[in-house]
Amino acid sequence: MTPNTTSLIELPTDLDGTQLPQHVAAIMDGNGRWAKQRGLPRMMGHKRGAAALKDLLRCCKDWGIGALTVYAFSTENWGRSMEEVDFLMTLFENLFQAELAEMVLEGVKLEVVGDLAHLSPSLYRAIDRAKTATQHNQGVRFTVAINYGGRQEIVRACQTIATQVRAGEIEVADIDENLLSEHLDTANLPDPDLLIRTSGEMRISNFLLWQLAYAEIYVTDTLWPDFDRRAFHQALLNYQQRHRRFGKA
Repeated sequence: MTPNTTSLIELPTDLDGTQLPQHVAAIMDGNGRWAKQRGLPRMMGHKRGAAALKDLLRCCKDWGIGALTVYAFSTENWGRSMEEVDFLMTLFENLFQAELAEMVLEGVKLEVVGDLAHLSPSLYRAIDRAKTATQHNQGVRFTVAINYGGRQEIVRACQTIATQVRAGEIEVADIDENLLSEHLDTANLPDPDLLIRTSGEMRISNFLLWQLAYAEIYVTDTLWPDFDRRAFHQALLNYQQRHRRFGKA
């Protein structure tokens, strides 16, 4: 198929399949604004955003992108209205349950990162069941950040390392970038090559602060519920025009 094909199931011909990002991260922003523009409750924006995420995950599978990490709920999002927070937590739980069979069928390996101890027992159980059911899958590695904050993640890693030093398990001289990376929530993932932020906001909002050190950042005015395969195609085209120097000339 070509880029003019409506479904864009196959990789568009103007993309180089050998130069795709291995790992895409996304800040899914704009659900509330999408709903407001249409005179709908914010909750409808979140529902439509979940559908957009499902299609993006399938697109990563179709186009050969091995890992997708999304910012679903930040540590700061607890400051939203109780009604919206409760809706989101229920939405997450329902999605982990309803989509589990399909994730297993399509080979998706699910991981959930963040401070999960503060989630409800029922949501925690749904996450645990989904992770266990998909742990041996070899397809797209799908990571969802819930109650996640980049600064908090780094603090947790430092606390764990400090405890190991105090116990005599490691020496202070052993602490380097690799050791810290091994104690982050994303220890088993390569760092993202591409960060996509929707809705035009020019910030990373405490997301993957350590891991995004050399990621290419793509910001689009498109609101998350409208971020479809065509929008993803444009993000990848932009990515392939970058020259990644990693600090070198």
